[in-house]
Amino acid sequence: MDFLTEDFLLQTKTAKQLYHEHAAKMPIYDYHCHLPTQEIAEDKQFENMTQIWLYGDHYKWRAMRANGVDERFCTGDAGDWEKFQMWAKTAPYCLRNPLYHWTHMELKKPFGITGKLLNPDTAKDIYETCNEKLSTPKFSTRGIMRQMNVKIVCTTDDPVDSLEHHKKIAKDGFEIKVLPAWRPDRGMTTTNIEELNNWIDRLAAVADVDIKNYASYIEAIRKRHDYFHQVGCRISDHGINTVYAEDYTEEQIKVIFDKIRVGKGLDATEKIKFSSAMMYEFALMDAEKGWTQQLHLGALRNSNTRMMRTLGADTGFDSIGDLEIAEPLAKFLDKLDIDNKLPKTILYNLNPRDNELLASMTGNFQDGSIPGKMQYGSAWWFLDNKEGMEEQLKALSNLGLLSRFVGMLTDSRSFLSYPRHEYFRRILCNLLGNDVEGGLLPKDMKMLGQMVEDISFNNAKNYFGIDID
Repeated sequence: MDFLTEDFLLQTKTAKQLYHEHAAKMPIYDYHCHLPTQEIAEDKQFENMTQIWLYGDHYKWRAMRANGVDERFCTGDAGDWEKFQMWAKTAPYCLRNPLYHWTHMELKKPFGITGKLLNPDTAKDIYETCNEKLSTPKFSTRGIMRQMNVKIVCTTDDPVDSLEHHKKIAKDGFEIKVLPAWRPDRGMTTTNIEELNNWIDRLAAVADVDIKNYASYIEAIRKRHDYFHQVGCRISDHGINTVYAEDYTEEQIKVIFDKIRVGKGLDATEKIKFSSAMMYEFALMDAEKGWTQQLHLGALRNSNTRMMRTLGADTGFDSIGDLEIAEPLAKFLDKLDIDNKLPKTILYNLNPRDNELLASMTGNFQDGSIPGKMQYGSAWWFLDNKEGMEEQLKALSNLGLLSRFVGMLTDSRSFLSYPRHEYFRRILCNLLGNDVEGGLLPKDMKMLGQMVEDISFNNAKNYFGIDID
């Protein structure tokens, strides 16, 4: 069987029909990504393939390092062509890694490169072909988004961000919505008290609030939450190793905040209490405005101290963590639900041992107010591969309602990552197709086709409630 044909990953006639007649035509609703909005606002044209494909891509950097490539070709001062050569040298060693699939799917769409595998022999031709296309208007940041049939993206933004680029994009009348998503983790992280205080000072300035105590701190955060809402934000996100749900009193948090502001260190219990209080307050704000909160759980970040000092965060030195999740998560959600203040919530896990844990947890807090209020989110980061996606879909199917799933996202900094939606849709259709032809599901193509279209796009459109027409 040939590689990466039109029927890639589709093993049955039913799967092919579901994908080609239903999934393929649906637009992309990318409700969680890390795209740099300045590049969309400027409608940036990338000079070459390395800039759009390798800059900032810690997935590829990890593979290159594992293949013996020196750091200067990943994050260092090597030239762009040299870096591309090293990725082309690494690509053939990525067999059975999702990077191999993604690489060739991204070359196929939007660049139209088929029947040619990336390796040292083809590197120059592929590089020059892609670079020539990148110089044309169709391959600007906005042009690529149009080609990929994107309807909306929600970026990841700090509460102190000005959102100036989002406002410019909207003012330009760009037909694809680019909305901020609220990522307030720096406002609850006590690992480095000096960094937290610096962030609080920035918050005070942008919110125009004199932050002299805990009450004024919450006031300033709420002002920024209001501002994000005005700019179109309807989604928040936490990227945390576990949920913080320690018992605390208001008076305790006031004292802890005062200690923070004078630069005093906190003990372990105080740190957890402060993070717990802030998580709860953030969730209340989301619930009040009808937002959706996302909880990305289970990453063990910045494990390599030497490289963290050299390169900083988000450079490819994170892994799967194994902290306890179930009990604090249940306690956090219950505290909100008991007062009917639990917002729509999407739960993501990084450790595959937690698939069924999170899938079952969502059922505890469904309240009938909307379909799928509590979502078990798509396979994330180290799990967004074929097996990881299949296992996430199986856990959700067994313990929840797959038909109400809000589907895939890119979680990416790259404008070339949209084929991940196609990858997911093909895997979904193949899973359903196998069940149909194995006699496990009825061959009702109208019902199944609607299900595929809903998971691909419609469910997200209805769930987040953002006007994108």
